[in-house]
Amino acid sequence: MGRRREKGGRVDGLEVKLPSFFRCPISLEVMRSPVSLCTGVTYDRDSIQRWLDSGHRTCPATRLPLPSPVHLVPNLTLRRLIHLWSSPHLLPPPPPSSSPDDLLLDLRSSSSDPLPLLHRLSAFFSSPATDDSEKDRLASSVHFAPALVSRVVDDNAGLEALRAAVRVLALVLGMESRRELAIAAIFADLDGSVSALLKVLKSRDGAEEYRIDAATVLESILSSPSCDSERRILIVEKADLFPELVRLIDPPDTMDPAAADAGLRCLLAAAKGRHARAGMARAGAVPALARALTAAELPATTAERALKAMEAAARSTEGRAAVCEAAEACVGAVMERVLKVGREGREAAVAVLWAACVAAEDRRAREAVAVARGGAAKILVVMQGGCSPAAARMARELLRVFKVDAESCSVGYDTKTTHIMPY
Repeated sequence: MGRRREKGGRVDGLEVKLPSFFRCPISLEVMRSPVSLCTGVTYDRDSIQRWLDSGHRTCPATRLPLPSPVHLVPNLTLRRLIHLWSSPHLLPPPPPSSSPDDLLLDLRSSSSDPLPLLHRLSAFFSSPATDDSEKDRLASSVHFAPALVSRVVDDNAGLEALRAAVRVLALVLGMESRRELAIAAIFADLDGSVSALLKVLKSRDGAEEYRIDAATVLESILSSPSCDSERRILIVEKADLFPELVRLIDPPDTMDPAAADAGLRCLLAAAKGRHARAGMARAGAVPALARALTAAELPATTAERALKAMEAAARSTEGRAAVCEAAEACVGAVMERVLKVGREGREAAVAVLWAACVAAEDRRAREAVAVARGGAAKILVVMQGGCSPAAARMARELLRVFKVDAESCSVGYDTKTTHIMPY
């Protein structure tokens, strides 16, 4: 049996002598996170921080005045000594600290099991109790983002550790002031980073929140001003990117509105250039977006993104062909949502219909539009609702497709003027 440690530093009745300089001068306990003042005295971080927060501006031991601001310098040598001494004496190691300096030190050091540290980092950045200045101090360190990305691209890490690292990365990228520092670290190993993110996206065990994290990080990368055409091509040419985003938007089982929104944001960030739009279409984005638009649980803001994504796909030959192939479903979904979204969504809806009916001149799409219930009136509302000149032109051309009867709107075929019957 191992020796049992008793309160008061005793082991099996024997007194274990604790070096006095391991104790904090304030709390008299073994220091967890020793930091030094400019006076040369070392305290436990929590104890000295409470002293300073109470309004004191002197060193507790020497009574010397302290400058403003007060700098707490981690005493790394003493911290290592405490750890080394505690093990052979069967004293429990100090609990892990959540100070920025200690978190950074632990992140940069090798660890056989990085998961506890990554969970601490996640709690640090997500907790409202953590001061924003502390979050900023850690994220702004030149060593932090590279060390974090090294955890993401670590091939030896298991899926659980990878997910935890991606979660922390997503939280850091949510800090707008420090986003580009993290992006720069990702670009240092872009291929490895994207492959790791796709590995999380492809996971199939129902942990949807981690797939949302991966899509969020990918969106941040693609939306960065530093993401040039060469980097963008490397990302969008990954074979799994568009199929996994489509699956996030239109899963085989129940839709998760948060996952759909994350997938749509990433899809829109990726949909720049003909090659990317064609890749979206080949991955089945168009029918998936039509199904998503019919989901009652899809919020209006997310539906607007779905319409914009369908418009992006329809700018490619493959996308227009996909809209025409599923004309009835696509037209029905677009018409159902067109007046339930904002201006950008309404204009995107008109552009999708115009691409299939006018640009592609597809018979199936024209027939679906012509028989759409209240379709002409909806298009007129968009055209007269302060839309852009381009959208207004498409709406005018699109109105010619609709059947005209005495109970609906009358469209002038011989002129460019649209007339609305007063009854």
